Amino acid sequence: MLQATLLPDLITLAAQQRPLAVALSQGHAHWNYAALHEAVTRVAAGLMQLGVERADRVGIYLEKRFEAVAASFAAPLAGAAFVPINPVLKAQQVAHILRDCNVRVLVTSPERLALLAPVLSSCPDLRHVVLCAPGADVHAAPATAHVSTTFWQDLLCAPPQSGHRVIDTDLAAILYTSGSTGQPKGVMLSHRNLMTGAASVASYLENQPDDVLLAALPLSFDAGFSQLTTAFLVGARVVLLNYLLPRDVLKTLDREKVTGMTAVPPLYLQLINAEWPEGAGRSLRYWANTGGHMPQAALAKLRQRLPQAKPFLMYGLTEAFRSTYLPPQEVDRKPNSIGKAIPNAEVLVLRPDGTPCAADEPGELVHRGPLVALGYWNDAAKTAERFKVLLTGTPGRPAGLQLPEVAVYSGDTVRQDVEGFLYFVGRRDEMIKTSGYRVSPTEVEDIIYATGLVNECVAFGVPHAGLGQAIQIIATNACNTRATGQNDLINECRTRMPTYMVPANVAWVSGPLPRNANGKIDRAGLASDWLARPTSAPL
Repeated sequence: MLQATLLPDLITLAAQQRPLAVALSQGHAHWNYAALHEAVTRVAAGLMQLGVERADRVGIYLEKRFEAVAASFAAPLAGAAFVPINPVLKAQQVAHILRDCNVRVLVTSPERLALLAPVLSSCPDLRHVVLCAPGADVHAAPATAHVSTTFWQDLLCAPPQSGHRVIDTDLAAILYTSGSTGQPKGVMLSHRNLMTGAASVASYLENQPDDVLLAALPLSFDAGFSQLTTAFLVGARVVLLNYLLPRDVLKTLDREKVTGMTAVPPLYLQLINAEWPEGAGRSLRYWANTGGHMPQAALAKLRQRLPQAKPFLMYGLTEAFRSTYLPPQEVDRKPNSIGKAIPNAEVLVLRPDGTPCAADEPGELVHRGPLVALGYWNDAAKTAERFKVLLTGTPGRPAGLQLPEVAVYSGDTVRQDVEGFLYFVGRRDEMIKTSGYRVSPTEVEDIIYATGLVNECVAFGVPHAGLGQAIQIIATNACNTRATGQNDLINECRTRMPTYMVPANVAWVSGPLPRNANGKIDRAGLASDWLARPTSAPL
């Protein structure tokens, strides 16, 4: 009997056990597990026919749709790794990802390809574009000589063939996440990472074959893709939703009789303030929060709206998927806690010297176990900063063990009470957490500098009830005057950034901006002064 050790095995096993059960729904369209398995198998053969080699990267730049799901499992079945690209990213950000991990095949739509046409020539490793559109024609071909175009239907017609041999520790996916400096980094995930994560989360959420999970998060998020893996592990159904308004989510909850939903705090805050249709959410068995702290007032209102649903408050990082969750029965007793380690993971709280902290002593959250990622793609320096060898004597590492174990050091400061419950204290780096996204302040600054409207600028996060943090900019005008208005810069940002990255406010000051001891603009000092400043105080 087939053992589910590789990512595509989830679909193969479900198709064997429940072939006619619905696997995916979108609007009025549905795929059962037999249809999903056939699509994955055929597309994998089509990728092989395109010349995809073992561990090649296959980019997927699509909204949530059947083809995006099938391609995500077909690439690993062929022996390659899939790279899901957030559909809200602009052309330059997509091009960075394509270049950074040397994507060979890109699966996208004619509309999205048109947006990428100006940047494809800067992606020399890209060889093939697969277009998902019935009746797409040759006019959709990219305007660059080194990239050929094929169509989704062509992949489905490829003769059957087996993919390259892989094992569970091989690369299966690269998910891009922002760091505190520079461009997003590619987190490398193995088949084992993804399979262990699915089993762990499905166990504490108690997912069952009759569950209906709502995929509201982007599939480029670890928690978003987890809606697929946890559902397919147990043969449940996933509803793909590309929503525009909160009421779209509420209507879908009612229409599809959704039993499980995972989202980020900004969406839950929008749902709280929306008008709920009769019956919306009544079928929910649980809802889960990820991507940031859930305000206590919002938590209370959601529980009033959904008294029958269990709340799961989760903490995680892409480098280790999920790390902790707070069991629903502890929400009233430990409302500010991020919980304890998820099944098959250990979370340590360590001092800078690597020794364990005492109860309630702040330290760095360190995650060990089979969910620890393979590092950052092609970036040894950044990998060494975050992925480190545990010292002998660390819990779980007795002196007799000879081979080293690598854990992921989160950069987050937490404390652990005497009962073992963890509490988030703060971040050691300068990441901005907004709308469930981790945003690099230097990436925001780089884009703003490219507008030519500023001479100097600094970006940082400020508390925001709806977003978690909003992005604040302090800048000097390119001509050292106040000629440029806030709206001019923000409007320019909207053309160059995804919505979640657009600054909420720009404060113009006379330059130059203050420096720290290293001669760099003092972002931390400026942010501290801004937050301490009375709202009525002048700049």
